[in-house]
Amino acid sequence: MKKHIIISALIIMSAIAPRLCWAQATTQTNTVLDTIYANDTKNVALFFPEPIRQGITGSDNFVFTYNREKEQYFGLLQAKPGKESNLLVVNRNGSIFSYIVRYKKQLSKLNYFIPLSNSIGNEKPLVSDSIQTATVKDSVDNRTYYYHKFCSYLLNRNQRIGRIKKRNEGIVLSVENIVFDKEELYFVIQIENKSTLDYDLNFLNLSIETRQKGKRKSLQKLILEPIYKYNLPSRITEGKVIRLVYIVPKFSISNDRRLVVELNEKNGERDLKLKVSHKYINNPN
Repeated sequence: MKKHIIISALIIMSAIAPRLCWAQATTQTNTVLDTIYANDTKNVALFFPEPIRQGITGSDNFVFTYNREKEQYFGLLQAKPGKESNLLVVNRNGSIFSYIVRYKKQLSKLNYFIPLSNSIGNEKPLVSDSIQTATVKDSVDNRTYYYHKFCSYLLNRNQRIGRIKKRNEGIVLSVENIVFDKEELYFVIQIENKSTLDYDLNFLNLSIETRQKGKRKSLQKLILEPIYKYNLPSRITEGKVIRLVYIVPKFSISNDRRLVVELNEKNGERDLKLKVSHKYINNPN
């Protein structure tokens, strides 16, 4: 069993410990609805915590207007003399607000700023949806956190898989280590600038090349998209050494294929193509 398995376990525990799942249950109680007064000479403005998606009154004596084309946070209420009714408003996030509306000739209040706490519920099953959303988000966050921690751990190790190195005009590209962990391969890469001119990085790609044998020799190239990049710089200044990690889904290759690490300089020609044998890919640390 590899030595880094213990480190992996510790990283997982540190990632999930602060994220213990919890569920919040809500109970519906009999709530006395607040009353909003309006008349036919003035607009009563209702400001909600989220944009209004729908507003309905229970009687033609009351009119609630809001922007139906462009969602806004407020609506206007007017009333004609008659029996009391109710107003139901649904916000963009599904929060439901319900009020008793009455006609009153003399109004003492023209603006109502309604807090989210006044919501009587939600039109969607928020508990299950929020738990599912939180679970997905936590899963992504935990995975990213793990990648970050494990990459940092790998850069602090002095482990090498072999002497895989290429030079060009003072720029040295090397693959220091290849580590297999949890269905992924981690490539620890070093870029050293021994020249007196800064190196601006255009791209750093990993690809698999297949050599076709026979009379017509050809080369097929498949770019590998990294799951995660750690410590990738945009510039390596003169005399500096940068170490970084690329994470890709695990793979293996036959002896007629090879991995190519391609370093390309922006506005320059100090490009490097480092070929990695199948034996290193198929036997990672």
